[in-house]
Amino acid sequence: MRKLLAASLITASLLLSACNTVKGLGRDIESVGEAGDRVI
Repeated sequence: MRKLLAASLITASLLLSACNTVKGLGRDIESVGEAGDRVI
């Protein structure tokens, strides 16, 4: 039971960190696009 709980917590933390990373990547791409629009 403890192993299942530990595995579930690890999986949940990895998924949450991955979502946060993808969101940050989207913001970075958006800021690069906005900077390109300002230059043009």
